[in-house]
Amino acid sequence: MQAQELLQRYQKGERNFAHADLSGARLSGANLREIDLAGANLTGASLSWAFLNKANLTGVCLRRADLRNVLLTGANLKDANLSGANLTKVDLRLAQLQGADLNWATFKEADLNGADLTEAKSDQINLEKAKLDNAKLIGAELMEANLHRASLIGANLSNANLREANLTEANLRDAILIGANLTEADLNGVTLRGANLKEADLHRIILTGADLTEAILDSAELSRANLTAAYLLKASFKNAHLLRANLQDVYLLWADLSEANLRGANLRRGDLSGAYLSDTNLSEADLREAYLLQSRLIRTNLEAAKLTGCCIYDWQLEDVELSKVDCRFVYANFNYNTKSPTNRSPMDRDFEPGEFGARYEKNSSIIEVYFPEELNWEALVFTLAYVEAESHDLSLKIDFFESRSENNFLRLKTDSLVNSKMLSEQILTLYREMLQRVSKKRKKILGLLEFSRSDETEEELDGDSDRAKAETSTENTAPKSKEEKTRDIYKEVSRQIKSIVMFQVSEEFVNSVQRLLNYLEDQGVSTEAIQQKVITQVIVKRAQKDKTFWEQLLRWEKTASESARVSMVGEAVRYAIAMLWEQQ
Repeated sequence: MQAQELLQRYQKGERNFAHADLSGARLSGANLREIDLAGANLTGASLSWAFLNKANLTGVCLRRADLRNVLLTGANLKDANLSGANLTKVDLRLAQLQGADLNWATFKEADLNGADLTEAKSDQINLEKAKLDNAKLIGAELMEANLHRASLIGANLSNANLREANLTEANLRDAILIGANLTEADLNGVTLRGANLKEADLHRIILTGADLTEAILDSAELSRANLTAAYLLKASFKNAHLLRANLQDVYLLWADLSEANLRGANLRRGDLSGAYLSDTNLSEADLREAYLLQSRLIRTNLEAAKLTGCCIYDWQLEDVELSKVDCRFVYANFNYNTKSPTNRSPMDRDFEPGEFGARYEKNSSIIEVYFPEELNWEALVFTLAYVEAESHDLSLKIDFFESRSENNFLRLKTDSLVNSKMLSEQILTLYREMLQRVSKKRKKILGLLEFSRSDETEEELDGDSDRAKAETSTENTAPKSKEEKTRDIYKEVSRQIKSIVMFQVSEEFVNSVQRLLNYLEDQGVSTEAIQQKVITQVIVKRAQKDKTFWEQLLRWEKTASESARVSMVGEAVRYAIAMLWEQQ
């Protein structure tokens, strides 16, 4: 059939031209909307600038055809043969290309948003700067494909073959790449933020400087991959394989590396602050000058790992063997203002072989204290103040408290390594002594506190300030009335709540304070004023001074359970966050 005959019949209203032979036809700029060319032969045809939207091109042969700038939106090209065709700047939005042969075709700057290319054959295809947002490329053959600077936001590439593909500077944000083969692909400067790469094959991959923030790489194969200076904030690497991978200068803040295999990996100067390393294999890994601030290591394998120059401020170890690590010195603290590690340990020499592990067995920055009886927070506050006063370089912070049936568990943190067992025993012994002293001098202490008090919040809560001072300063041996007892309980719990909020991390103080509020309600005491004034104001005050605490609050808001969020304390926390945002 000649091109002129096709155009004349189309203008008369005919649309069915299935299986027509139009090889070499010149149809540039033709209006062929909704035409049916199923099974037709258009080999080498010229269709540039033609209008073929919603056309039926199922099984059509368009080998080596000129399809530049063609409008093919919503067209059906299932099982079509487009091998070697020129589709530069073609519009294929929402088109159907399932099973199509796209080998060696050029789709430079093409628009394939929402197109379905499931199981399409596309070896050495040129998709440079193409738009493939939300496209379906499930099982697509994209070996050696050129996807330089292509946009694949939200695209589904599950089980796709991207071996040796060029994905430099491509945008794969929120893309699905489950089980995809990316072996030896070039991903320099790629954006994979939020992408799902679970079980993907990234063996020897190049991801230098790539953005993988919050990406999922569970069970992925990344052995010998190059991820130098990549951004992996909050990324998940559960059970991933990273043997001998290059992770130098990488950002792994709050990443989940549980059960990951990082044997022999290069993590030098990497930032693993807040990372979760449960059952992680870091044997023979290079962690020199790395940041392990607030990292949690549980049964982590560090055999023959290099830890010299690491910053281990506030890290938490559970069942970790350090006797075989290679470490000459560490930094026990971190200056958030200068963003640099401080407090070199040892100060003026290096550890002897095995000394770091031996020292850490008895020295820790975590102190655990078990109290056999109900805890008196006033006595505890004075105990900790006394311990700090005795050691000028020691600073103690309440990290966690839990009331148990058999005892009360308190976990404290310090800013330096201490003999945790000895200090725990010292705190417990001193606490018993302080409990008696506080009990005997309680009225006098309360009187002094009332006299010197300048906290406007407490004055509002306590009501008549003058009357409160008179009552506490006057020696009264008569039995207290129910109102007086209630007021005393209210004051004491208020002080305990303020102490907890000021010292505990946000993930813990919510439960601790809620238990105290429940106690007040059991005593028939209203908690509305504490919730609205004490808790909220103390949270705001601490967050304004403590940047880390502010970050903890934001993290709590995202991860807290619904029950915690709607609790009395949860509402106070969320109100405080709102106030802080408004101030900023």
